[in-house]
Amino acid sequence: MKPLPGVRLTLINPDPTAPYSGMLPGLIAGHYQQSDLEIDLVRLARFAGARLILGRATGIDREARLIHVEGRAPVFYDIASVDIGITTDMPDLEGFAEHATPAKPLADYVERWKTHIEQARSGAVAERVVVIGAGVAGVELALAGAHRLRQAGLKGQITLLEAGDAPLRDIGKGARAALLTQLQMQGVDLQTGVRVRRVTARGVELADGSVIDGGMVLGVAGALPQAWLQETGLTLTDGFIDVGPDLCALSDPRIYAVGDIAHLTHAPRPKAGVFAVREAPFLAANLRADLTGGERKAYHPQKDYLKLITTGHKRAVADKLGLRLEGDWLWRWKNQIDQKFMAQFRDLPDMNVAQAIPSEAAEGVQEILDGAPLCGGCAAKPGAQVLRDGLAHIPAPTRPDVILGVGDDAAQLRFGDQVQVISTDHLRPFTEDPYVLAEVAALHALSDVWAKGAAPQAVLAHVTLPRMRPRMHEHMLREIMTAAHHVVRAAGADLVGGHSSVGPELSVGFTVTGLVKTPVGLNGAQPGDALVLTKPLGVGTIFAAEMQGKANGRHVAAALAQMRQPVAKASGLLAPIAHAMTDVTGYGVIGHLDTILTASNVGAEIELALVPFAPGAVELAQQGVRSSLFDQNQKLLQGIGAPTRAEHALLVDPQTSGGLLAAVPADRIEQVLDALGDEAARIGWVTAQSGITLT
Repeated sequence: MKPLPGVRLTLINPDPTAPYSGMLPGLIAGHYQQSDLEIDLVRLARFAGARLILGRATGIDREARLIHVEGRAPVFYDIASVDIGITTDMPDLEGFAEHATPAKPLADYVERWKTHIEQARSGAVAERVVVIGAGVAGVELALAGAHRLRQAGLKGQITLLEAGDAPLRDIGKGARAALLTQLQMQGVDLQTGVRVRRVTARGVELADGSVIDGGMVLGVAGALPQAWLQETGLTLTDGFIDVGPDLCALSDPRIYAVGDIAHLTHAPRPKAGVFAVREAPFLAANLRADLTGGERKAYHPQKDYLKLITTGHKRAVADKLGLRLEGDWLWRWKNQIDQKFMAQFRDLPDMNVAQAIPSEAAEGVQEILDGAPLCGGCAAKPGAQVLRDGLAHIPAPTRPDVILGVGDDAAQLRFGDQVQVISTDHLRPFTEDPYVLAEVAALHALSDVWAKGAAPQAVLAHVTLPRMRPRMHEHMLREIMTAAHHVVRAAGADLVGGHSSVGPELSVGFTVTGLVKTPVGLNGAQPGDALVLTKPLGVGTIFAAEMQGKANGRHVAAALAQMRQPVAKASGLLAPIAHAMTDVTGYGVIGHLDTILTASNVGAEIELALVPFAPGAVELAQQGVRSSLFDQNQKLLQGIGAPTRAEHALLVDPQTSGGLLAAVPADRIEQVLDALGDEAARIGWVTAQSGITLT
């Protein structure tokens, strides 16, 4: 809410959401939905003006100042802050990695718990859950699990194993007594002084040779740091980054560490979320101080803090001063605290500042500025009619080696006994991650070649970089070109050069050539052909919503994953048999279908119930979310009736790196769909009667 001019903030995280651990026991017990305790990082990053990189950090090159991220180019930093948490994995316990689940990372545990409930209900696995570790976290999760099993109508017991002679050693005697009473009342089988020899597919084997069967084994003992920190050269204590009162690493003034991964050398404390939360304002202040030449602040954690420990049902125990405090009112108090904390991330204030208009301005300026934000990707295109009218004056090709010029997405040139297909595309940013933007832009450009059934040959990049200092230009260009190289090489082509410039915003595009004996055209569709679509629709609406802070982060991540899937396999399957084919991009499936129908002089029937939509797209369309190209694209629906349902609007939703649309002989449709996979669908038929009808 207080951005610092001249600073680019980057957030790296494996998932589009971050779970709040304080509400985890309530989720396991069934009191909350998963969305209740997830911080939507996509929405938060958009609000904060940050770029979000969805990836897992795997290392830090401190000399080059690079964060290594799995599956992509490294990310440059001037200052880095590490808060990668811990794991309760038990790597030294035989069979743990194969058969057990650590309580942290939380996301993996939550998914495994859901699966266990479903499988236990169906009888696929034993109902019993074995929990290793009877500290506060182990006891709290055991009680939550016991409550959920009862609510699910399951009689499976929770067995809680503790290697020491006594559980709950780190809390006061009053809270300990209350929690031990709850374990007994709720039928949790607590066993102390037992050591697990190995974890098996059936449960656990103890050191004395006895076996405890269980459908799920949960590890809550210990707190392990990420192993790759050992390779950074940072000063560590038991694998945790040593920091001073300013939260800066003792061995590197450019790196901060907070939360569970940090070791407070001036005031060691147990691993608890309360310290991470209270470190936050000091971290923010010190980052700003480093960037502006100010002075850092010192963080001094309190020696003790109130612990509110839930007991499965809506009841909690308080640990403070050794007293025994418990009751429903403590759960309600904790729930109020947690809900207030999460509300900060759900109820983001409106930070949009209206663009000032001079008192004297041309008519229509206000309408343009008041319209929907200009979407990235294909939605930044002009309308179909604008394009047709703007290109209408260009004459037909005169060279004998130019087979097809204006009028198609790809030009076609004679190339010996083959045809060379040439196309170009570029995108303005719909994501702040230049690596992902370059991946999608390259695939988007290649899809024009694949839509002709051609094999990509050579690729030229054209990149406009935003204004920033030279070293940041260097690293942004490296990220873009690394992504482009990977995509192009995987397509069997070569990245051979291009052009770069500096402008007001990032823009990435590619010119692509490809070779084919006989291109698949637009003009061969025949009545009776099945219409096949290889990717779901709706990414234009999802990213329009993301720009407005309305999209679900998981849906955005799923859309990005879909856009990063090449259509090469689909092209290889469809091109040999398709009578006509195109890719679905800026004018939606109706707009691109219309190009096939017009060229082939046929019509089509679309079965709306068969059209696949990306997760979240229909819900957003029902809320009235539309891309900035929708108003012009919806004119394509005029001949088939006004759009009255959300699904109708999605038929003209602009797609970025969309799927292929092909007219396939009806007798080959089942074979084609089996080969293409689950995302592809038959959406209708080609008809002899002109026009498009919806059923």
